[in-house]
Amino acid sequence: MVLVTLVGEQLAMEGQEFTYLGSNSECKNCQLKTVCFNLKPGRSYRITKLREKSHDCNLHEGRVIVVEVEELPLTVTINKELPEGTTITVEKKDCKNIGCDSFDICTNTTHQNGKKYTIKKAYGKIKCPRHFHLYKVDVLD
Repeated sequence: MVLVTLVGEQLAMEGQEFTYLGSNSECKNCQLKTVCFNLKPGRSYRITKLREKSHDCNLHEGRVIVVEVEELPLTVTINKELPEGTTITVEKKDCKNIGCDSFDICTNTTHQNGKKYTIKKAYGKIKCPRHFHLYKVDVLD
């Protein structure tokens, strides 16, 4: 299924990646808001195709371009090594070690706690200063 949204013309390039931050109150009266707000807040996307249609926008400088996007996987940590294609439940980690290289993926707030995801790519074991056995994986819902 093709996912279509609108992005500012300065961002509109094939291959460009961005994180959707959510709806904006300035857009509440815009007739195109349902196209802009159809993405998942906090998730990252890659523009795969530009369409020829553009629109005026009060929020972006210039116009917005209609684009096709693909949702990018979430990078998280899991407690045991599992192969790609495995369906797992990802639990959020409670870690306060902000100096750790893996802090962002261990405490990723984008995924839903207890939700089932499929492992898209497995990277292997990561070094944890708290000595937890953790494995870095990309997941999709």
